[in-house]
Amino acid sequence: MPTATLTSPIGPLCVISEGGAITALQWGEGVAQDATPELTEALAQLAAYFEGRLTRFDLPLNVAGSEFQRRVCDAMCDIPFGETVTYGDLAARLGASAQAIGTACGGNPVPLIIPCHRVLAASGLGGYSGQGGVETKVWLLRHEGAAGLLI
Repeated sequence: MPTATLTSPIGPLCVISEGGAITALQWGEGVAQDATPELTEALAQLAAYFEGRLTRFDLPLNVAGSEFQRRVCDAMCDIPFGETVTYGDLAARLGASAQAIGTACGGNPVPLIIPCHRVLAASGLGGYSGQGGVETKVWLLRHEGAAGLLI
């Protein structure tokens, strides 16, 4: 599968694509650098995000998993930059349990681009599946100006 890597403030990010769509984002270096149009655009948008020039990703995505996983990912994409919702908020919106939402957030194959870091527990931050865990989640929320809730 084609991959491309970006050095970012939260570590190297490897974006993976298949069939013209982004299918995964992982921490670490990719095995090879490929220059597909969707990977080139993904790296450009990620760089703009980290530079503070992009607040919403607009990339072709293909989320593997169940219909429920895709619905949760779609709902996370609708959370605006700098804002947060709780697992319970998404659960009410999607007619599911907060635990099911948390599991789907943890299974998000394209973290950051699909902003699971914007989903919080009712009484705290909740978890984060990316490298660095909650510390990375805090960094992303601060970067987006949503850190007021962390004080």
